[in-house]
Amino acid sequence: MILVTGGLGFIGSHTVVSLQEKGHEVLIVDDLSNSAIEVLDGIETASGIRPAFEELNLQNTAGLARIFKNNDISGIIHFAAFKAVGESVQKPVAYYQNNLGSLLNLVAEVEKAASPIPFIFSSSCTVYGEAKELPINESAPVQPALSPYGNTKQIGEEILLDAVNAIADFRVIALRYFNPIGAHPSIAIGELPLGKPQNLVPFITQTAAGLYPKLTVFGNDYPTPDGTNIRDYIHVVDLAEAHVVALERILEGKSDDDYEVFNLGTGKGSSVLQVIDSFERVSGLKLAYEIGLRREGDVIAAYADTTKANNVLGWKTKRSLDEALASAWKWEQKIRNL
Repeated sequence: MILVTGGLGFIGSHTVVSLQEKGHEVLIVDDLSNSAIEVLDGIETASGIRPAFEELNLQNTAGLARIFKNNDISGIIHFAAFKAVGESVQKPVAYYQNNLGSLLNLVAEVEKAASPIPFIFSSSCTVYGEAKELPINESAPVQPALSPYGNTKQIGEEILLDAVNAIADFRVIALRYFNPIGAHPSIAIGELPLGKPQNLVPFITQTAAGLYPKLTVFGNDYPTPDGTNIRDYIHVVDLAEAHVVALERILEGKSDDDYEVFNLGTGKGSSVLQVIDSFERVSGLKLAYEIGLRREGDVIAAYADTTKANNVLGWKTKRSLDEALASAWKWEQKIRNL
């Protein structure tokens, strides 16, 4: 059985669907602090299978120990974490307690296990900061974190690397995401941000749905072709499928090292204005937006060199920016009854 922590979240739920489509039995553990129990129904609709579910905060060590005792866990994919950059600046202690405490408790259970349990860690391209070279490959230096959230991802990787060195035959793959967007083609699951969105695409779709009068583009004076920030937007289903490939790599004994890192992106950067253009193209709508001031902490450009993931994992993205935005808009229309 594969344990998926935070499995009712945006990326987690899509990964559960991909795991079940490949024949894996899944147990979701989620405390519902940033997700909804109804997502379980969406997963069942999308995959035809209802996964096992336990409502639990991973800082509950007794509850976590019970889950490992009562289930034959053969792999772990760890998503559960607080993830809002801005909020992490306001609540650093909560972010360190939650994100690092939950990881440490999971690794402690791995340490107690009779045999090593493969571990896939949800990391982030934030570890690269403002990279000196583009596209960014896995050998790019890890920069000082720009937020407590980003720092929890850096420290999380360090914790796992230390654990790999200490626990016999323990194998870990850290997946550094770029910018996941979109929704499952069934439109049964998608992104459900609580409160005002922190990310571009849900803000675009919510503005188009009438929740906000207009979108603010944070700066158009960056040294990029159109002056706006550039990011690597990857369809969430492509991202989910990469987790299954990474897990099976360890399960099938294909991993070269005990600890491996892969970038997950498309290898192509898209500017904020290009994303808006794509949305207008697939939706047939004109989006209201204004140019605002730069946002503190935003890097100019970040997009992945995916050579390692393509060649070593044997994984490539299949879905376009237009496809991702079309699915995100269909999902928004569904949840707003438009």
